[in-house]
Amino acid sequence: MKRKIIKWAGRLLSLFLFLFVILITIVLNPILTYAHKTTFSNFTIYHEKPLDKEFESILNAAIKLLKTSEIYDANLKIDLCLNDGSTYPKIVQSFQSPAFGIGFYNKIVIMGTMNCTENYDALNGYKWNLTQLITHEAIHCFQFNKFGFWKSNPMATYPDWKWEGYNEYVARQSTDQTNLFENIERLNAADSTDKTEWGVMFADSTFVGKDYYRWWILMQYCMDTKKMTYQQVLQDTTQEKNVRQEMLNWYKSQK
Repeated sequence: MKRKIIKWAGRLLSLFLFLFVILITIVLNPILTYAHKTTFSNFTIYHEKPLDKEFESILNAAIKLLKTSEIYDANLKIDLCLNDGSTYPKIVQSFQSPAFGIGFYNKIVIMGTMNCTENYDALNGYKWNLTQLITHEAIHCFQFNKFGFWKSNPMATYPDWKWEGYNEYVARQSTDQTNLFENIERLNAADSTDKTEWGVMFADSTFVGKDYYRWWILMQYCMDTKKMTYQQVLQDTTQEKNVRQEMLNWYKSQK
């Protein structure tokens, strides 16, 4: 009986490993689940349907933002996987909670429904600026490329404001997003209007979660006001609450 249990356990383990290898193979090779691929600059776009005519300008705008990052690498090739009928986004989604998109290794996966004409990605009734979403997720690829597996999150366990906040800092460079004082004012206004609302709305009617917003403006304070580099922010040991208090003191001094 004991031998039979060991035998069946071995078979189940072998089956699990086999399925795991297949899953990883699919995740690392999106072309296995897509009908088409289109190369644009350093991006390979995987898609089921023809690309919208506006998509090239959206991607161009994202590339322009990415080039402002100190960890940008012109040699990095990125796979951009669209949610337009392929099973690939659903496979990746199964590993995490619902999200507008995800960036890992050299992969970007759009999870929501894209509207290229109005430049947004929609999910659960909310809209995220598509250019900024692609930029945000691409920075995760550049972080992995720059720091490697062990020195990137989740392995490196950097606080979210340092890891996600930097992505937002690079991505959010619209004319109504570059002034830190006004950004703090917008957050305060959103909180005073409805503290239960999860997001903050911008002029283009897209949202960002308040947690991401708070991480973003902390990074903006460190990089624009304190003139720190991203590497210096990562290495700095000041606690988040203390950085936030510094920022609030600066904000009060500007009134």
